Amino acid sequence: MSISTENERIGMQQACDAVAITLKKMRAYAQPGMSTRELDQYGGELLAKLGAYSAPALTYGFPGFTCISVNEEAAHGIPSADKILKEGDLINIDVSAELNGYWADNGGSFVLGKDIYGHGKLVEASKAILKKAISNIKGGVRISEIGRLIETEAKKAGYTIIKNLTGHGIGRSLHEEPHEIANYCDRYNTARFKKNSVVAIETFISTRSTIADTQADGWTLCGNKGGFVAQHEHTIMVTGGQPVIFTTRNGIWD
Repeated sequence: MSISTENERIGMQQACDAVAITLKKMRAYAQPGMSTRELDQYGGELLAKLGAYSAPALTYGFPGFTCISVNEEAAHGIPSADKILKEGDLINIDVSAELNGYWADNGGSFVLGKDIYGHGKLVEASKAILKKAISNIKGGVRISEIGRLIETEAKKAGYTIIKNLTGHGIGRSLHEEPHEIANYCDRYNTARFKKNSVVAIETFISTRSTIADTQADGWTLCGNKGGFVAQHEHTIMVTGGQPVIFTTRNGIWD
């Protein structure tokens, strides 16, 4: 969507606050021995208290309030009572929701407890690359150039990117134009970021893989060459200068 009124800006901010607060509290709530279903139920309760509705459930009939991916899972992990979190796990939580007709999206990967498996370096790289990408977005910039920046920074850090998972436009629905804000330079994409538009920018930084394949459950995505993936995501408004980050309350850069 393109924000043209103060009411629209307020509406987007409120929706983004809901998903950002939920993500931050879910990260703090997660602990070894907890199932991903329990963590997801907590997230669902938080969204309900804030008057928001799970976007993946509303849009796709996803079997959970949030997507919780663990270790080798790259994205869209289904919350399960059988999936028990352990010390050192690489966890990704993606929270998107609708509130009063506005849609917001954010996510973040983190290491649960002590970093006993060394996933922290990947997590920090993903966060830093997202920050650099967002700082370079403004009206008129080619979308493909931000993809080039993300891939270049990933390679510098010794990582690959997932090519078939992308950022996207958002606002009046979960996915809007531009439908693909890729993590690499798609030379066929000549579109540019538009001032006042709302987009969800996300990194998918991998230790090995370049494509995320759908698993037998029809939802969960894992890398085609194995390894691990870290994702971080903010919903922002493009301006003529530095973007407005609507989901800053998630604390992923704290």
